[in-house]
Amino acid sequence: MWYKPILWICLLLLWPLERARWVIAENSSLSVNGSTNINKFSCEIPAYDQIDTLTLLKVDKQIALTGNIGLKVQSFDCHNSMMTRDLRKTLKEKQYPRLYIRFLSLSEFPELTADPKQITGWVNIELAGASKRFEINYQVSTDDQKVIHLLGSRNINFSDFNLIPPRKLGGMIKTNDQLTVAFHLKMKAI
Repeated sequence: MWYKPILWICLLLLWPLERARWVIAENSSLSVNGSTNINKFSCEIPAYDQIDTLTLLKVDKQIALTGNIGLKVQSFDCHNSMMTRDLRKTLKEKQYPRLYIRFLSLSEFPELTADPKQITGWVNIELAGASKRFEINYQVSTDDQKVIHLLGSRNINFSDFNLIPPRKLGGMIKTNDQLTVAFHLKMKAI
């Protein structure tokens, strides 16, 4: 496998490149929306507590998007203390205190305009010790302050990560397996 770095260097020298780097702002957020057999719920991490960078690199027609975000499971707030506690326990917070979203690729190099542009991309989500690759639907835009907005969403299942959805009152209240994960990254170009 020693030839892979050499191959990438050759590719970088032969093809014209487009690249961009974006710094993720602290006011970025993530939400998880789901339902039980009696109601719906929404849990969120209202602010990102780190400074991370995403890098876009276009080589020929391939768009690599690298970088990741690591979110504290303890930061989830379901606006109901019992629900918050159950979600954190289900996600094995003590054993796996962070969930990670690793960015892998985009379907196209995004145009940064005020009108939101729909694109897709691939990410790897690591949660409670399990990792799975997903295609994500994105919406990319920029505002008057040149803040780049990357909104992504994807339906996932607790079972994708070998987790059992929370149950209460002897199983009378059951959380459904499917969740919708949505994130809103606010970024600046560097």
